[in-house]
Amino acid sequence: MKKIIFSIMFLLLVVALAACGGSDDETKGNVDNNKSVKLGGSAGPYSDMLKTAIKPALEEKGYKVEIVEFSDYIQPNIALNNGDIDANLFQHSIYIKNFSKENDMELTGLITVPTAPMGIYSNKYKSIEDVKDSATIAIPNDPVNAARTFLILQDHGLIELDPNAEPLTVSEKDIKTNAKNLVFQPIEAGQLPRSVDGADLAAVPGNFALAADMNLLDALILENMPDLYRNLVAVTTANKDTQLAKDLVEIVEAPEFEAIIDAEFEGFGKPEWMENR
Repeated sequence: MKKIIFSIMFLLLVVALAACGGSDDETKGNVDNNKSVKLGGSAGPYSDMLKTAIKPALEEKGYKVEIVEFSDYIQPNIALNNGDIDANLFQHSIYIKNFSKENDMELTGLITVPTAPMGIYSNKYKSIEDVKDSATIAIPNDPVNAARTFLILQDHGLIELDPNAEPLTVSEKDIKTNAKNLVFQPIEAGQLPRSVDGADLAAVPGNFALAADMNLLDALILENMPDLYRNLVAVTTANKDTQLAKDLVEIVEAPEFEAIIDAEFEGFGKPEWMENR
């Protein structure tokens, strides 16, 4: 009887240990599953940046990465807020701040990345010095990108803005001096690449220029972009201190990331932190 009882206890112990081992394996599997992430980006250069400069580095850290492309600037934040993706790359800090406020979302930018600048393009003039009096210039019809245009033109002496105007919201009414008597033609930003053929000049945001297969370096002048307009990697505020968030920042800050930008994203302006390190 004692032998039988001992045998039964031994078998129970073996089963218990096996169960514990199975639980450990399942736990390990759950950890691995937690390292499966989805990153969202607008179709074009920023989804390309995710694919070529961020995804491989995350995979080296043990993540399984899926890239989700979006065709507009609304769905990437909705998907992020809903948990359908874990991070996105397509927007600058002004946009994410306004979008979060207007849609009651808690989204946070982790780090700015090199960004395609706005440029002044022309099929008529070879240099900005050649621009004639009363030349037409197509500009974005949205206030944020229009303000960027006026700042570029001021930087190159074509206009002078009211020094008391808020730089991020300057508009045509803030122009005090228009040396070339430029005629402004506001149109929807996505149509600006086509306007290069019709207007004397066209102010084209970098993402739309690249989407239209334009070469950034063909611009007569490129924007000296403030970091407020540079795109950033974003997560939900609740996830800003997660390991994924820390790994994304580490990857973007790595010299290998900058080397890929230099090799494959020619003309992209670098954020101040990258220029000054």
